[in-house]
Amino acid sequence: MTGEPLDLVPANTALLIVDMQNDNLSPGGAASESGAVEHAREQDVVAHVRALAYAARAAGVPVFHNHFVVEPGAPGVGRNAPLFASISGGGMVVRGTWGATPVAGVEPRLGDFTLERARMSAFNGTQLDILLRNLGVSTVVVCGVWTNMAVEHTARDAADRGYRVVVVSDATSTINAEWQHAALNYALTNIATIATTEQVVAALQVAVQLAASKPG
Repeated sequence: MTGEPLDLVPANTALLIVDMQNDNLSPGGAASESGAVEHAREQDVVAHVRALAYAARAAGVPVFHNHFVVEPGAPGVGRNAPLFASISGGGMVVRGTWGATPVAGVEPRLGDFTLERARMSAFNGTQLDILLRNLGVSTVVVCGVWTNMAVEHTARDAADRGYRVVVVSDATSTINAEWQHAALNYALTNIATIATTEQVVAALQVAVQLAASKPG
């Protein structure tokens, strides 16, 4: 999606913020040497996620935070995949540590939903699907990190469960621009609508203005 307007209905939309934790994108975090800090800065991902959350709350859209959190020593995370092995051996996102806590500026607010998991998709092992359905949500706007892993897995799961998915291109980040391009322009092409923060915020603001202009 380029400059086309985005249609969002606040009553059936939710914002899902994935893995915005210090270890994933803050200087000094466990992923600092991967390129993730630099790419998050290039994307201005913190500011964009913050803008999305602000617009969502103003429109009455529920905001979900999903965090990958492991216990000290990472028991049960497994080593069946390189990603899990790196988490197990790298001391990433360990409960109670600075690395597992939300990045400053995008912390959960009163009224938000916060869920934890230990697998790639935000739907895996959480109550996310149940909560979304109980809230009447049919469109999920996804942002956060990592675009080609957690965000992509979450978008696929959401689509499989029948949700319309919007992935926010400049409110997501990964290791570098090449991986970002591959996720947004290849892997997710037939899964989600790709939109910018500006488009999502504008769509929510238009929806609020239309609702306010209706008589009664």
